Amino acid sequence: MDKRIVSTNNAPAAIGPYSQAVAANGFVFCSGQLPIDPATGELASGGAAGQAEQALKNLAAVLEAAGTSLSGVLKTTCFLADMADFAAFNAVYAKYFSADFPARSTFQVAALPKGARVEVEAVAALPG
Repeated sequence: MDKRIVSTNNAPAAIGPYSQAVAANGFVFCSGQLPIDPATGELASGGAAGQAEQALKNLAAVLEAAGTSLSGVLKTTCFLADMADFAAFNAVYAKYFSADFPARSTFQVAALPKGARVEVEAVAALPG
């Protein structure tokens, strides 16, 4: 198996014993990206929409470090602390995925790390 650990300073460092992403056999498996500003280490402001924006920026940075982009995403799993944020989350998500949408699951969860409202993980294909 061709396995490579992916890491970038353009997204928050892992807050536990895991990698930002792992690339293997033509795919990238991205850990859940929280809405943490990598420059400050703080949660993004702006409610669910602001946090969705930051989480997706972080996801894009990890994918870029792996050698792909959001256009290579095949599947996302999205976690919301409150399903009442679903519409606000979708409005931001649609700015990042505008055509040939990836498959997606969205769940309301009891809590997210650091008190976040949003977390997004993804599986993407590497080019070639």
